[in-house]
Amino acid sequence: MFLQSVTAAAFGTNCYVLAPAAHEDCLIVDPGIGVEGAVAEILREHRLRPAGVLLTHGHLDHVYAVTPLCAPGVAAWIHPADRYRLEDPVAQLDPGLVAMVEQQFGARSTWREPEDVQELDTTTALELAGLRLRVTHAPGHTEGSVLFEVADVPVGVPEGLDRTVLSGDVLFAGSIGRTDLPGGDHAQMLRSLREVVLPLADSSLVLPGHGPATTMGRERVGNPFLAGLGPDGDAPLRG
Repeated sequence: MFLQSVTAAAFGTNCYVLAPAAHEDCLIVDPGIGVEGAVAEILREHRLRPAGVLLTHGHLDHVYAVTPLCAPGVAAWIHPADRYRLEDPVAQLDPGLVAMVEQQFGARSTWREPEDVQELDTTTALELAGLRLRVTHAPGHTEGSVLFEVADVPVGVPEGLDRTVLSGDVLFAGSIGRTDLPGGDHAQMLRSLREVVLPLADSSLVLPGHGPATTMGRERVGNPFLAGLGPDGDAPLRG
């Protein structure tokens, strides 16, 4: 499987481009602030054709470039519980944070909703760009947070890994996503960690929304937010 990542210009959001191989259709996952140029260069260099833009959730730092990257015929895919966030994620952001972003980029933050928005169905696999993705609802960071799982790994990963999980802001290397933002729910996050994250195979390569890649085997033994999460386990809230 082909995979390359781009780090957004703000908030350190990871944007991923994945495809069965170079010169084929591809998917763009979580296009954050300022990634358009780098993503376009990846598409040109490897002769990739976008077939869809996947969103792990609707926060601004994960969707800001979705409309420029949704060419005619290319849909944005998001869970129905986060669909409302695409109406205007700038308006949903704290005014002070918007001002900080505008100061950094020297331009007013604007938003235009993608023309074609499709709602993810977590009951059936999503088949796009020659890839078959399992979509799992994992609320807690937002109401509509999801994980995307592909039964394949990028070229060059260590032996023993046989699947890739794009975890958005549900699971990070050594941490989890915060739940104190609007739409967040700590109790739901704990359920998602117990019922969605912990059952993932140790052989999963985990590509998070922020920070470095990791593996489920590594997180199972080393992530303090997963420790003690049995059927009735609890975990501390990330600040």
